[in-house]
Amino acid sequence: MPFINDILKYGSLSIVGLEKNTGKTECLKYVLGRLPVDSRRIAVTSIGIDGETVDQVTRTQKPEITLPEGMYFATSEAHYKLRRVVSELIDVSDERTSLGRVVTARALTTGKVLLSGPSSAAGLVRWMSQMKQMGIDLTIVDGALSRLSSASPAVSQSMILATGAAFSINVNTLVQKTAFVVQLIDLPLAADDTRRCFDNLDKGIWWLDDEGALHELSAGTSLSQDIHFEGMEHCRALFVTGALVDGFVEKLRSRKGLKDVELVVRDFTRIFVTPQTLKMFLRGGGRLTVLQKSKLIAVTVNPTSPSGYVLDSDTLCHKLSEAIELPVYDLLKAS
Repeated sequence: MPFINDILKYGSLSIVGLEKNTGKTECLKYVLGRLPVDSRRIAVTSIGIDGETVDQVTRTQKPEITLPEGMYFATSEAHYKLRRVVSELIDVSDERTSLGRVVTARALTTGKVLLSGPSSAAGLVRWMSQMKQMGIDLTIVDGALSRLSSASPAVSQSMILATGAAFSINVNTLVQKTAFVVQLIDLPLAADDTRRCFDNLDKGIWWLDDEGALHELSAGTSLSQDIHFEGMEHCRALFVTGALVDGFVEKLRSRKGLKDVELVVRDFTRIFVTPQTLKMFLRGGGRLTVLQKSKLIAVTVNPTSPSGYVLDSDTLCHKLSEAIELPVYDLLKAS
């Protein structure tokens, strides 16, 4: 697949699924089997538990994770003991999970492992920074259910999105829902000067006036019921440090002088608005930008749902590719 070469252009990759059983682990398996481990130093981990033969939530069969010789990997102490690969122990960190400390090792043979690495985005960032210091060329993070934070640009430079019949068995609904997520991932970056003003802020809601002066809104978060936009007639950019929700955007739209304001969030993982709310905001002249973004390399589909319902793969790939203007792959069909 062409996207394998695209992966090598970046130092980090996250593979995330929009729902369980959308083929995320199958995608990881596909990628690991095709990367040039002989010429690149590659490390892999998971923010969930990957490699088990039966999914712990849906009780469906899952592919095991096979690592090629030479690949580095991080997993919990408990799962490291269950490995079926000869490996060289590299590090036992202070990073703890419910299954023990995070162990980093290098595969000396081809073999199977259970991956259960750092359990938070911050933990992933620390581990990936350590890998970079060790001279690792590419780190791969396998995401988990409802953990899009692992795809945050603060964690990885690039990503692959897995979707499929487990997300919706209606092709049109599946296409619309997936296309909306892709739209959020592809939001434009804010201007350089705007990013510089907002980048070091991690709490509250802030705005820039026409003169470039920074002001804090009295409301602490977009979830607050007591939000007032008085005195913001000269606002050119409004930054929400935390989650962005429908109620906040609706209140913003109701203010005449703020309908065409630039609304800024850290990255797409902070956005929890409906497609309709976003559409109305943009139609009214508003703009939504981000401080950080990662490159969406590919979208993959699993046309089979856990209940056994099967969508037509060619139809799904064609319709989704048209909607998002990116190639879409059914990796099981391509294998």
